Amino acid sequence: MGYTFIKLPQSLIRYVVRMIIGFKYRLHVDGLKNIEADKGVLLLGNHVSFLDWAILQMAYPEQIRFVMERSYYEKWYLKPFFDFFGVIPISSRGSKTALSLVTEALNRGETVALFPEGHLSRNGHLGVFQRGFELATKEADNAIIVPFYLKGLWEDNFSYASKKMKRNKNKDISVTFGEALDIHSDAVRVKKAVFDLSVQSWQAYAETLPCVQKAWIASAKEAGSKLCMADSTGVEVSGERFATGTFMIASALKSSVKNTQNVGVLLPTSVGGSMGNMALLSLGKTGVNLNYSSGTESLLHALKIANITTVVSSKQFVTKLKAKGFDMTEALEGVEVIYLEELKKKMSKVKGLLTLGLVKFLPAWVLSLLYVKGANLDDTAAILFSSGSEGTPKGIELSHKNMMGNIKQAITLINPNDEDVMLGTLPIFHSFGLTVTTLLPLIEGIPVVCHPDPTDGFGIGKMAARYEATMLFATATFFRLYTRNKKLHPLMFSHLRMVIAGAEKLPLEIREAFKSKFGLDIYEGYGATETTPVASINIPDVLMQDSWKPQIGHKVGTVGLPVPGSSFKIVDPEHFEELATGEEGMILIGGTQIMKGYIGDEQKTASVIKELDGIRWYVTGDKGRLDEDGFLTIVDRYSRFAKVAGEMVSLGLVESEIVKVLGENDQIAISALPDAKKGEKLVLLLEGEMELDTLKEQIKAIEMNPLFVPSEYYKVEELPKLGTGKADFKGAKKLALLLSEG
Repeated sequence: MGYTFIKLPQSLIRYVVRMIIGFKYRLHVDGLKNIEADKGVLLLGNHVSFLDWAILQMAYPEQIRFVMERSYYEKWYLKPFFDFFGVIPISSRGSKTALSLVTEALNRGETVALFPEGHLSRNGHLGVFQRGFELATKEADNAIIVPFYLKGLWEDNFSYASKKMKRNKNKDISVTFGEALDIHSDAVRVKKAVFDLSVQSWQAYAETLPCVQKAWIASAKEAGSKLCMADSTGVEVSGERFATGTFMIASALKSSVKNTQNVGVLLPTSVGGSMGNMALLSLGKTGVNLNYSSGTESLLHALKIANITTVVSSKQFVTKLKAKGFDMTEALEGVEVIYLEELKKKMSKVKGLLTLGLVKFLPAWVLSLLYVKGANLDDTAAILFSSGSEGTPKGIELSHKNMMGNIKQAITLINPNDEDVMLGTLPIFHSFGLTVTTLLPLIEGIPVVCHPDPTDGFGIGKMAARYEATMLFATATFFRLYTRNKKLHPLMFSHLRMVIAGAEKLPLEIREAFKSKFGLDIYEGYGATETTPVASINIPDVLMQDSWKPQIGHKVGTVGLPVPGSSFKIVDPEHFEELATGEEGMILIGGTQIMKGYIGDEQKTASVIKELDGIRWYVTGDKGRLDEDGFLTIVDRYSRFAKVAGEMVSLGLVESEIVKVLGENDQIAISALPDAKKGEKLVLLLEGEMELDTLKEQIKAIEMNPLFVPSEYYKVEELPKLGTGKADFKGAKKLALLLSEG
């Protein structure tokens, strides 16, 4: 029997394997046109599953010779099978004999596949590409490198994903082959090609996803009676009760919003705020969460350009905002305001019990038919307004495809387990707060506990301790407040396993202070409202027990690797020509999460969306560089440069130099103002305990470049901040101008 098996044609065995695997998976293949039949082909790509070799062979029309780690190859029960298919064994340290066999195979016109990471991914991301293949291709001729990207196997039983991720019922997997590269391309070039290829693969995947509200109802039904959401008012709801509350609000709202598509939302980060947003989505409406901290002028601008005539709010919340100095009276004068408290009075308890019963006993697809209006993936799911830190806030349209794609990108790297509980503390009008800490946990079945004030460290600490929260997402400004809050005891954060900073640069001193107090590392990410928002993220290193080495997930000082299905490009800001690795230039972000555009401003949209090589790229306005492994470092905003005496001076760089001499409770902001002699001058605003004369002496002592030394210094009670905690550059400049002229 064994002899007969060995004599079987390889093509027949491949057919049998394809048939067996086909019972479980639906395979999609793209890019076969990039394979040149008359040349040797070296296939290089990502490695996420023990089944990668089988799926790759199924997708490829010819026999592949795989390069495999010797420890797997030498297992007695697998070795005959591997020998039959011409597998080339290689040790983790590399092998001249094995590499020469690869060279010979390529020169004979054969196809060889190699996973340049050298190991299965432990975190769902691309690891470091080893350079061994460069030696194998050195003597190769008449051959090409074809990059590939495998999608869909991370969420499978044969990967290192969490058990929760492996319960994903998705059967769709894909192999995407990229355009041929020169056989002598290095690891940096190949990895960049795989990142770009992931964009194409994820775009196709995003087309298969349901709209936000359809995805949510399936998750709510699966959550059942388990905790779905809680908030600091004492409200706790299961998946079933969250769905019931959402359907009741939607029913009460339906007649009031039937003649309008965009509906304003002015609600806190809470169970009610989340239900209000999901109720509007269930009605097929576009929720526009309004930034109450942006001021009356910005709010009126938002209402106008988004054509909002109706706003859903809460009387209690509006009253609390007024007490904090945010008076909504003028902004809401010209619109119909629907208060949740008034809706609740009209809701029948009998109808509520009936709805709960239906939610409990009907399957998700029936509930979806009864209560959820669908939407096309390209329809606008949400309109969010930019912070306005540098100008008038822009209305950013995010489609269902944007939001669902970005949720799936982020959840791949979060890799949640069944014990995870997320803290929801960011405002819902912020893209980070809406996508990552509101919609993501609802769609991915992660309990979330909310607190509406992200500056209240003690309140957040109590929620974290009470519910044993494991994930916290915030901005650097808020993390600074938590380290200084004496009531916030380190034990309150004892269950946290993942702490992520985004929305603004994370200074080293905040990272170190947080680590010192709580014993936790902050992992920095990057994105923009225009990218839904997650573009990249640092994640914890993971130990690989076969080699006792870590898969590198983070590098301090960077904002991480682009999330799966996304890619970075660094270009000359004038000609958009791609720059070499390590060179600083304009950061472009490509991926399925790139916004539809700015509402009512096609010209502005066209100025920041560029289509290059078949990928839509968002022009960030940020200056940065990529290292050889693909990690991104942000240098500054291009808009945050001053021209002093004919030289371009980075305001961010000036701030980073001066921060080194500040005390623990001191903060600064640098603005550039017109100057008759030097073109522009630097003005420093100081908040804190240090005296200006002391600061000047400290700056003098560090012997900075004279162009970096501010011309004017002012002590202020408080530096301008946005509601998200980010620095308000526009507000700082206005304040600097006022003080300079006064």
